[in-house]
Amino acid sequence: MRLATVFILTLLLSGCTDDDQPVKDPYAFETPSNFPSPVYTFENNPVSKRGVELGQMLFYDPVLSLDSSIACANCHQQAVAFSDPVHRFSRGVDDAAGFRNAPAIQNMAFQNNFFWDGGVKHLDFVPINAVTSKIEMAETLEHVVYKLNRSSFYPQKFKAAFGGDEITSQQMLYALSQFMNLMISANAKYDKYVRGDEHLTAEEAEGLELFENKCRVCHATDLFTDDSFRNNGLDASFEKDSGRERITEFEGDRGKFKVPGLRNVALTSPYMHDGRFNTLQQVLDHYASNVKNSETLDPVLKQGESLGIRLSEQEKLKLIAFLNTLSDNEFTHDKRFANPFVK
Repeated sequence: MRLATVFILTLLLSGCTDDDQPVKDPYAFETPSNFPSPVYTFENNPVSKRGVELGQMLFYDPVLSLDSSIACANCHQQAVAFSDPVHRFSRGVDDAAGFRNAPAIQNMAFQNNFFWDGGVKHLDFVPINAVTSKIEMAETLEHVVYKLNRSSFYPQKFKAAFGGDEITSQQMLYALSQFMNLMISANAKYDKYVRGDEHLTAEEAEGLELFENKCRVCHATDLFTDDSFRNNGLDASFEKDSGRERITEFEGDRGKFKVPGLRNVALTSPYMHDGRFNTLQQVLDHYASNVKNSETLDPVLKQGESLGIRLSEQEKLKLIAFLNTLSDNEFTHDKRFANPFVK
């Protein structure tokens, strides 16, 4: 055997390329270089190929709902960064209507708070809310586990991922967490610009500068959220939805909602916790001229007698141009996150 042939075979067997770079495992969790450290407890539930693929199946399987009519993917669609482009308020079993807009699912391993009101503090418990909610899946964990154990294929899938002969609710939640943890959006035009691989247009660069000066205080880090809860002046009173106060029972939290991350924001309309805005232009119009005062209005939006963020029409266009650079086409077309039941 010639020396060159031996060398090539050695590279293939070692998983390296000709420049001695190891082949990347598509199912290994990796923190993007411009991201903060993850907060998920991976020591309890490390990401694995079999676990992710099992979570992928569960995410798209309506077996999690009472009448097998609703899957997680009904309200979280990949083409729009796992948000709901159809409904202002998501629909559940028997077409029940909720009272908030379904947020995007992305970069979950880096978040400390979940849902618009922060009602859940750990990713493992996020699916419980949807499964057991009467206006969403209307099921119980016990019955879902019963159905999975009676399945013709799930017992083998769970055993391959976690071992053991009996499916448990913890295993189900772990599998869903593994799937969601791997759902990282970090390869938009903005990221390529940060890495020095691509340039922004003049309009996009000016939009970024405006963003740094006028928006970054709330939409911090390259996750574009500080993970806090703020009243952004949508309403002057909050009888319909008091936001964070529903969880803390503290009046100072009335009207406060989680600051959403802005990745893929051009894709994830409608906007705000109640989906009241359909376009980014409407969002910026709100901040520029429609902020409403109340006792808990965020101080950032109340400078003396002036409310909101001063923005000209030209500045709004530049901001929107920048926000479009946060769209990650690779994420919204990644086969690892697609419906495994559709070939």
